[in-house]
Amino acid sequence: MKYTKLGNTGVTVSRLCFGCMTYGGGPQPKWAMPREWALNEQEAREHFAIALEAGITFFDTADTYSAGASEEITGKWLNEMASRDDIVVATKVWGPAGPGPNRRGLSRKHIMEACDNSLRRLKMDYIDLYQIHRWDFSTPLEETLDALDALVRSGKVRYLGASSMAAWQFSKALYTAKEHGWHRFVTMQNHYNLIYREEEREMNPLCLDQGVALIPWSPLARGFFARKRTTAPDLQSTKRAETDEFAQKFYFHESDFAVAAAVDEVAKQRGVSPTQIACAWILQAPGVAAPIVGATKIPHLKELIATVDMTLSAEEIAAVEAPYQPHPILGHEQPTGRKIGK
Repeated sequence: MKYTKLGNTGVTVSRLCFGCMTYGGGPQPKWAMPREWALNEQEAREHFAIALEAGITFFDTADTYSAGASEEITGKWLNEMASRDDIVVATKVWGPAGPGPNRRGLSRKHIMEACDNSLRRLKMDYIDLYQIHRWDFSTPLEETLDALDALVRSGKVRYLGASSMAAWQFSKALYTAKEHGWHRFVTMQNHYNLIYREEEREMNPLCLDQGVALIPWSPLARGFFARKRTTAPDLQSTKRAETDEFAQKFYFHESDFAVAAAVDEVAKQRGVSPTQIACAWILQAPGVAAPIVGATKIPHLKELIATVDMTLSAEEIAAVEAPYQPHPILGHEQPTGRKIGK
């Protein structure tokens, strides 16, 4: 495993972040987003063991993943298998954590309660990286940032992060925090991969300028590169492929198949899988500290871990980037409140 600093902070993380949305299978309450492909506690155990043995120290979950079960599983196996001082644990707040109107969003009330609930589920004394999952259009930004700052000063949280939003929104959050002397966001978890590169226009350059680490979600386009090359979703590879509606909405534009074909060609020349080429590409992308990778099958996880030692040539990078065509914004709401993607 290789390691890097998390942006301008002093904390060191593995070059791969272990995504824990994969875990928490079982019946879900009506207000929760169903994830029929999620693995249960015992199925997850070997995944965590392999990740830790490989040297992965960075783990990402969220309070909404399987209605909190992901946090419980993450906490259970990390507490059993790892030293707390050696790992970096990230979770998120914003999405629905219950049926009531105050159990979601980024109000002071919800942030404080959500943090305590995440700590309880994780069975940990603090969260290394606490992230806002999305922008909250109904809560004043100052209220959100002040509440997050209070969590850091209380010792419950070490660092703050954000996830997908417009670059102007993130810039506003950064300078508002600086203006008030509050702790600023040190990471951006954005939607970024070879199929979706719109973040290269504004968000990525902003983060590079401000020393904010990129930890992209869906860096492998939710398994798109591992699927059969047809104009319809391949529903045969995994349970996730059958039920992950976001993948089917995001990654089946005509130009996406041209990118996949270019990746296939480089992979063939290298004698590796297309998924490994896609992972190696994002590991070399400017500003990326640790893409968040997840897997429902052990061989897929081991394959991704091996990718850390791969280096693509300038010619290979140019080849896989060349077919890209612009996409509509996917992965967060626009200022109008209109939902675009995840």
